[in-house]
Amino acid sequence: MIRAVGDPRVRGLAGSLVGLDLGGSGSRLAVLPTAGGPRRVLDGPRVEVHAGGSSAPQVIREMLSHAMTSWPEETSRLAGVGIGASGLASLVRDPHELAVQLSAELGTPTAIAIDAVTAHLGALGEAGGAVVALGTGAIAISHPGMAEAAGGDHAWRRVDGWGHLLGDRGGGAWLGRRGLEAAMRAYDGVDHGGHALLVAGRERFGAPESWPAQLYTRQDRAGVLAEFAAAVVGVAGRGDETACVLVRDAGREAAKSGLAALGEDRPANLVLTGGLVGAGPLLSDAFAEEVARQRGDVSIGEALGDPLEGSLSLARLRARDALGPQEGFIWS
Repeated sequence: MIRAVGDPRVRGLAGSLVGLDLGGSGSRLAVLPTAGGPRRVLDGPRVEVHAGGSSAPQVIREMLSHAMTSWPEETSRLAGVGIGASGLASLVRDPHELAVQLSAELGTPTAIAIDAVTAHLGALGEAGGAVVALGTGAIAISHPGMAEAAGGDHAWRRVDGWGHLLGDRGGGAWLGRRGLEAAMRAYDGVDHGGHALLVAGRERFGAPESWPAQLYTRQDRAGVLAEFAAAVVGVAGRGDETACVLVRDAGREAAKSGLAALGEDRPANLVLTGGLVGAGPLLSDAFAEEVARQRGDVSIGEALGDPLEGSLSLARLRARDALGPQEGFIWS
């Protein structure tokens, strides 16, 4: 989305806004110039997980350096920086210290948040409700609304986001892994329903006997599994029953997480966002059906923007000191 001159998010600020959205399938950076004009966008590498934790701090610094080199005029004066990244709460040693370091290095107020926060800000703006973000992983998050939660220590509430081994139910890695499990069951002769997925798996990874060596040794395993989710969706699109069941299951799991995050004390608004939403009506219809089955009072809305838009909103809120930190969610 290209913003016109006079974007209200930079109006009255002393410099440009920078937002970063980091995930297992890739990263993006946007600069919103204070002087107006179109925003600048940069694509970057996926976040990897290794023995020392997440590569997010390195990716953040590399992308910021690249942006400042590419657009020195737009980044010469910054009003605020907002960063949303997966795995911050569990795979980065000290997110608060990272935020402090980045603020000092950049000379500008900086906030970092789990990617669910920026997904929420992108999808709902400052309104209350819950957002389910389906990307490489899956996480649901709710907030009562900025006006209602000013200064609240427990405003943000999350469900899932525990990674592809323990959770991320309904996300890309979850769907890709289940697709490969069905393919392996067909290969073993246990359940031939996964035959079409076995064919897709061979096309992507080669001989099934080689799949464990290809997947178990990868530091970016979640991203690789999420890439196969596209194949599962494609097989489902051709009417394969097993693949259709998996895609519908993803929608239902997303709905369950979203409703759990919403609870009974938040505005009854729910939004499904993230790259996997592109799977189409098979997933989104199952999501809506599960929501209606459990909570007929909940309204399902369209996302106002994506997580990158949310990271720019986080930068603006940080620049105006309008959004306080909350352990496990936002650090500044």
